[in-house]
Amino acid sequence: MDDVIVIGGGVIGLSVALELAGQGAAVTVLEQADFGREASWAGAGILPPGNLDAAVSPEARLRALSHSLWPDWSESLAAETGIEIGYTRCGGLELRTGTGAEDSVGDLASEIECWRSQGVRVEELDADALREVEPLVNPETVGAYRLPDLGQVRNPRLMKALLAACAARGVRLRAGTPAIGLEEQGGESEDEGTSPEDKGRRVDAVRTHSGRVQAGRYLITGGAWSRGLLASVGVDVAIAPVRGQMMLLSQASKPFSHVLQTGSRYLVPRDDGRILIGSTEEHVGFFKANTASAVSELLAFGVSRVPSLAHAKFERAWSGLRPGSGDGLPYLGRIAGFDNLFIAAGHFRNGLQMSPGTARLTRQALLDQDTDIPLEPFQSDRHQGEGSRLQESSSVGHTPPRAST
Repeated sequence: MDDVIVIGGGVIGLSVALELAGQGAAVTVLEQADFGREASWAGAGILPPGNLDAAVSPEARLRALSHSLWPDWSESLAAETGIEIGYTRCGGLELRTGTGAEDSVGDLASEIECWRSQGVRVEELDADALREVEPLVNPETVGAYRLPDLGQVRNPRLMKALLAACAARGVRLRAGTPAIGLEEQGGESEDEGTSPEDKGRRVDAVRTHSGRVQAGRYLITGGAWSRGLLASVGVDVAIAPVRGQMMLLSQASKPFSHVLQTGSRYLVPRDDGRILIGSTEEHVGFFKANTASAVSELLAFGVSRVPSLAHAKFERAWSGLRPGSGDGLPYLGRIAGFDNLFIAAGHFRNGLQMSPGTARLTRQALLDQDTDIPLEPFQSDRHQGEGSRLQESSSVGHTPPRAST
């Protein structure tokens, strides 16, 4: 029998499985379709900076932990698999043209102060400095600041590397195996490392179309689908799908080097001349599709930041379903009331960027190790009884700093 069954094979599930296998745990990952083809594949791979020495809020701590881990995470994956995931600290620019609510310059000063209070390097740029850094940015830009330590990674390459590394470490990878539900057993826990006062309910198996699958412990990493699965054992978490649409352009050469952002929208340059433009936030349930209005708005946004993109080649558009939570924070750690049921889900726009930190913390929780940062702010029952009310407010936590995918 496995030590851990991971239910959900996106970037979070695969990253945790890799961490667990690295500590000698026997792990199986169940994925309902193809690995990483939902939110993990759809994102832009923006990696905002953080500083563990100065981070105070739960979000800032998790972001800072992940930021500190990304260089070694990338290097380790490349050494183990031979796959370069495109990790680089390219820097990012927050831009304002002074038109529209999200494009107002009024909040730039507070955002700059927010970054500085977290010990993150930030540089305010005037028009001349901006032109020197990125000559092709719209000359009508009236406000900007730079985050030198912001990075990026290529999502598809990361997923390919995680799959290869997991396979090399003996993780059993079962694609096309949806979890139909969880089966609970009665009685008290016999889990080593669980104190008597923490003993409670236990999951006995995962039901699939091909039969029951059992392990010592179970981890839910199902993204936007996590809430439905947990409902099978009477657990409610405030996770709801939030659709994000994106598009891809290409040019013969790279038109700019920084990630360009205005609030929740962004342009991400790749070294091969491709440019990602994103992203929307739409509460449309589990309906994954592109719309003419959203694609046209994204294209207009891209051209408004870099006018020369009007002549770029349109390659394609796609959408994904992010797992939004009521306060913008993920759920991490043991599910309240259970001995052997854990969760790492609800990261909204931040799953990929926070995946190394989430993987380490979740591995520590599953193996009864001390965690690098406290997990109490991420506990599963913090929204007890509020799931329905919070479904439509799952972007509440998306406040400055706003670098996300």
